[in-house]
Formats: sequence, C-alpha cells, structure tokens
Amino acid sequence: QVHLVESGGGLVQPGGSLRLSCTASGSVLRIYAMGWHRQAPGKQRELVAGISTSGTDRTTYADSTKGRFTISKDSAKNTVHLQLNSLKPEDTGVYYCYAFYGVGDSAWGQGTQVTVSS
Repeated sequence: QVHLVESGGGLVQPGGSLRLSCTASGSVLRIYAMGWHRQAPGKQRELVAGISTSGTDRTTYADSTKGRFTISKDSAKNTVHLQLNSLKPEDTGVYYCYAFYGVGDSAWGQGTQVTVSS
C-alpha cells in the first residue's frame, strides 16, 4: 500500500504562484509514476502533470499547464513538487496527487484546494 499526503494549496491572485508537495509513504519502492490531477467545480478530473519515478525524469503536462507549471521530484524524500506559476482563475480547483505502483495499483491524496481569485 502507498499513502500520499499533500500540502501547499491556498488562495492566490491571478498571476501569482503556489507550490504543491506530495509525500509518499508505505511501499514507495514499487512506485513508478507520480503526479497531479485537478478537479474544477462542475468539471471532470483532469491530468495536470506527471513524472516518472523509476529512474528517468520523463514528465508530461496538460496543454493548459505547459510553460506555467513544473513538476519535479525529490527521490530521497519520496516527494514530488508542483510549481504553479502565472496562475489563472481557470486553474482553480482541488488538486489531487496520485501514485502508480506495482501492477495496476494506484493511490490518491486527499486533495488540496487551489483558488485563484482577485
């Protein structure tokens, strides 16, 4: 089993920045990918960014976040970070950390609220 704990959400003005963090515990050696999804009010959950944790640093981003968001990992701390820059009101939502591990297993964090508003 893998357990995820997120931190770093909050309220920020348009154009501002936030940094989200997600720390994994439990069967961390079985994790091969981590990242973030988000869910805006009335919309489906969507991928924001993901990163490979199994030896490469391959990353993937949603088109709407490329160039503004950066995902990184701290393997020693079993943590991934998501730097959110140039935030827009449409980035508002609950951000969920995920981890894929083992064969077909996944874990999700409890979610952290990001609100972009003036």
